[in-house]
This record gives sequence, C-alpha cells and structure tokens, in this order.
Amino acid sequence: MEQTGEGDSASAETLELRGVTVAKVLYTASAHVTGGRNGHGKSADGNLEVDLRLPEEMGGTGGGTNPEELFAIGYAACFESAIGGVARREKVEPGEVSIDSSVSLSPTGDGGFQLAVTLDVSIPGITDRAEAAKLVHGAHLVCPYSNATRGNIEVTLLLDGEPI
Repeated sequence: MEQTGEGDSASAETLELRGVTVAKVLYTASAHVTGGRNGHGKSADGNLEVDLRLPEEMGGTGGGTNPEELFAIGYAACFESAIGGVARREKVEPGEVSIDSSVSLSPTGDGGFQLAVTLDVSIPGITDRAEAAKLVHGAHLVCPYSNATRGNIEVTLLLDGEPI
C-alpha cells in the first residue's frame, strides 16, 4: 500500500492511505503454499511448516492438515486471547479458559462452498453463567476472527456445551 500525505500527521493508531484513514497494521503473517489442499505450506518465518492433505471425509488420503483445521486452531486461539482482554477490562479473573472449535465445510449447491464455526468455551474460573456468557459475547465483539466472519458465515457460541 502506498502512503499518501505526511507521515508525521498520522497518529500511532491510524495511517492515512490513499486518502482513507485506516488502523495501523500491528502484524502481518505471511506464508507460501504450493499444491493447494494436497500440497505444502510454510510460514515466512519458518516457525510453521505443514503438509496439506484433503481429508478422507472429502475423498482424500488424509495424513496432513487442512485449511479448516488451521482456521479452527487460529480462531480458537484468537478468541481465547480476546476473552482474556475482555476479562482484564472487566477486572475479573477467568482462570484457565479452553475452547473446542469446529469448522464445517459445506457445499452451497451452486458449485461453491461455505464455512460454519462453532466455539464451545469453558471458563471454569467464572462460576456465574451470566458473567461467563458476558465475557464470551464481549470477546466475540473484539476478536479479529469474529469481526472478519461476522455476517459472512454462521458462528455458534456455546458455553460448556450449551447455547448462550
């Protein structure tokens, strides 16, 4: 992206790019993939390297990971961090939070595919269910994955296996 205007006029939190004020980029992850769903992927920093394989359920051989598994791990990790941020803001201690996430891939009927996500959150440090649900809903408002998927795919939030 090309920055326009004077760099000194942009705050630490925003940048003006092509006449539009946007949030400052804090981090960019980069990866290289060859072979698609039956290929290989490696992060630019070399910390993640995976063999990608079409799951057996989709007619593949399995034996590797797939984009849905990677998305499930990424979303759950980000969401758990968002719960921690909301808890700090609310001045509560959530304890050891855990999240079971699932990402489903379904055909749309017109040749395309769609994703759906379920996040099943456990917050054993918060015994009041309403307070725990408030943390989950708050996390859903600030988590970048939630913000990226909002209005695009179905995201189901559960607390200890029960809808909230």
